[in-house]
Parts: sequence; C-alpha cells; structure tokens
Amino acid sequence: MTTPVLTFFNNKGGVGKTSLVYHLSWMFATQGLRVLAVDLDPQANLTAAFLDEDRLADLWADGAGTSTIFRSVKPLLDVGDFEPVDYQTIDPRLVLIPGDLALSGFEDELSSTWTGALSDKNKTRPFRILTAFWRSAQESADRFGADLIVFDVGPNLGAINRAALLASNHVVVPLGADLFSLQGLRNLGPTLRDWQTGWTRRRDDWAEPDFTLPSGDMHPVGYIAMRHGVRLTRPVKAYTRWLDQIPSEFRRSVLAQDAADAPAIEQDPYCLALLKNYNSLMPLAQEARKPIFVLRPADGAIGAHANAVSKAYEDFKGLASDIAGRIDLATASTHT
Repeated sequence: MTTPVLTFFNNKGGVGKTSLVYHLSWMFATQGLRVLAVDLDPQANLTAAFLDEDRLADLWADGAGTSTIFRSVKPLLDVGDFEPVDYQTIDPRLVLIPGDLALSGFEDELSSTWTGALSDKNKTRPFRILTAFWRSAQESADRFGADLIVFDVGPNLGAINRAALLASNHVVVPLGADLFSLQGLRNLGPTLRDWQTGWTRRRDDWAEPDFTLPSGDMHPVGYIAMRHGVRLTRPVKAYTRWLDQIPSEFRRSVLAQDAADAPAIEQDPYCLALLKNYNSLMPLAQEARKPIFVLRPADGAIGAHANAVSKAYEDFKGLASDIAGRIDLATASTHT
C-alpha cells in the first residue's frame, strides 16, 4: 500500500505556497498525522524554513551521504537507481526530505526521458527516472510510517514539477488576489490534464511493469486564496475584483467544467480558505524557527500579536481538517 501524496502547486510565484506547506505540514502533525514533507523546489526554501544554516551546511557538504532529494536520485544520472534518503526528523510526527540547489541538474534528464519513454524498448530505465521522486518518497514514508506525503515544488511548468505531479494523488492550488494568479490558473489546468494524459499513455505502453508506478491522479482538491492587507496604494476593491473571478476561472481552467453558475468565492466549495497574510508574525516565526500558530510571549508574541497567533491557529486547524477530510485522511480533530 502506498502513502498518498498531496502537492501544493501554482506556476505563479509569490502566493505563499512554501509557507502554506510549512505550516500545514506542522498542523497535520499537530492533529496526529505522521507527515513526510519533501522539498522538490531547487530553491530549497522549505528546507531553509525547517532547518537552520548550520544544519543546512552539514547536509549540503561534500561527503554528507544521501542527505537530500537530489543525492537520492543522482545515481540515475549514471546507471543506478535512487538511494534511500537520510530524512531529517523535525518532530516525532514530522520528517523532511531536504531540498538541494543541485536538483536543477536533474531537470534535463527528466525532460529527455519523458520524450523518449514511448520509443524506448527497454522501459525499466526511463520509468525509474520518471518515478524517482515518487519511489524515493514512498520508501522514506514506509520507513517512517507516514500517513501523508506533502510535496513543495517551484513555480514553473518544467520537467521536475511534471515528475512531482505525476507522483501526486491530490493537488491544492494557492492563489493571490491578482491578475497573475488568474493567468496562472489558465495555464495550470490544461497543463495538468496534458501531463495526466501523457502519463496514462506511457503507463499503458508498458504492459508488464517491473515495479509499482504512481497513478498520476493529480486530483484538484481546491484552492486557497490569500487575503491581502489594506494598502493605500491599492484599495480593497482592487483585490476583490480578482477574487470574484477565481471560482469561475478555477472551474473553467482547472476542472474543465461549465463556469456559468459559479458561486461567490465565500460560498465556493472549492475554496478551501480565504487565508489572511500574517505578515506581522512572520519575522517572529522565522527568528524562533517555528510555525506562527505556536509562537509564545517569549518569542515576542504579545498584545495584538498574541491575538493573531490564536487566530492563525484556528485558521490552520480548520484548513488542515478540511483538506484531510477531502482526501480521506482522519485526523484527531475530525473526531472532536
């Protein structure tokens, strides 16, 4: 039995994706799930959120062993297969497969293999490459006893992200209240369907696989819209203009459905959350190296900050419970 993979993906950057992955990974663990977070963004921002610079330096040093996702799949650049990762324990219920700036070096191999997979008579090697992220993550999840694997990926439609999405059962789309996020949806939906179709064609072309392959479901769970604070240079109306268009655009572009009767975003069942940007808490959280919803007075969360911490906890608790319910994972909070 394989562990379900949940990926947070938008090809438009700057929508708070990595912060969402970080905080929801912690909240899933807080709610009793055993979580494996995997950093598949070559920028490795999720890894930097979890680990301090000294620990990062040790992981990325020469001779550090199979300490990152890139070092796990690197043997495939030669004639080998993936090697099990020395995942990092963050909490008894949360572990991390660290990212690596060198991961971008695997992009060309994934790209050429995708093209050649249909024509290559020896299917074993191309499918080993295309499923390397999935198999490495599943092996770690099995060792850890994970209930859920969470992928963080970069904001692009490249070969690394295609391999990550092929490994994904569920996809959540973080969005900002701007034109660029809407345009991102227009690109994202058709691309996911194209990848899914391409993967099905390649899987069907290998009649008797030598090993288990991911299904490539890429099921869209819904979207998370980030609320913005009021700025004098850009009134609330400017944000509302774009927020109002998200329900119809999500249906049309991502779900390939008729969008004529799309509800307002507050009533849209595909809107997982209208989440506030807790910008005032972020510096405190980064300094303390912990999620914003567990900050304490000793971390500087006093007065209005303390109230914001409580609100953030309720926001992320509700969001994590909703997502878990939609992907059929039972958390402690679903029983209360």
